[in-house]
Amino acid sequence: MFNLENKVVIVTGGTRGIGFETVKAFLEEKAKVILFGSRKETVDNSIKELKELGYDVKGYYPNLNDYEEIEKVIKEIYDEYKHIDILINNAGMSANKKIEDTTSSDFMNIMNLNVNAMFNTIKCVVPYMKEEKGGVILNTSSMVSIYGQPSGVGYPASKFAVNGLTKSLARELASFNIRVNAVAPGITKTDMVASLPKEMIEPLIKTIPLGRIGEPRDIANAFLFLASDMASYITGVILQVDGAAHN
Repeated sequence: MFNLENKVVIVTGGTRGIGFETVKAFLEEKAKVILFGSRKETVDNSIKELKELGYDVKGYYPNLNDYEEIEKVIKEIYDEYKHIDILINNAGMSANKKIEDTTSSDFMNIMNLNVNAMFNTIKCVVPYMKEEKGGVILNTSSMVSIYGQPSGVGYPASKFAVNGLTKSLARELASFNIRVNAVAPGITKTDMVASLPKEMIEPLIKTIPLGRIGEPRDIANAFLFLASDMASYITGVILQVDGAAHN
């Protein structure tokens, strides 16, 4: 349906939640997927689970804040596959502390993973995409990048930055046929949300016009669409996938 067969796709934060579901979605479309995770153990476990489902997938666990390490891994991937078609930047962390409880170190940790690491992976793949005269870069934003949140200021600040990076690079790279977009999920049934008590989740659901929280596959499907030729004239967009929760 999406014509992604044999496309080489890198997914950061690909070992669980939205990232893992996105990896599966692209594998189902016969893409060649390389997942990045934070630790060897989680990467190995994800690869094992996917291989049991019949999928061939490769994984790495680089330090996304180490530019030279990322550069080395991206080159290794390019040398093996001879092209990199799609980069999905999904690695990230959230925050919920009040400002008075947030240390400078807390804030910088969020910015490092959610913004600086994204810059590193993009900077490393762009030369290869330019060489191939095209590519797609997709970033995970959040609904809080548009509306903020009542605590944990580092998280929405980082996602506002993701939006700025996305929109600016879309303009910069358009002449090279490289499209850059972001997906901004609403409340999604990740491990963290699934562990919340029912009395906390039900009031949230009532605020969503579609009457349910999102599934990881809802977000993965948005990535599939934006990566495909069906979105060939779409770039610089922050696609909200939130059941109209804040529309």
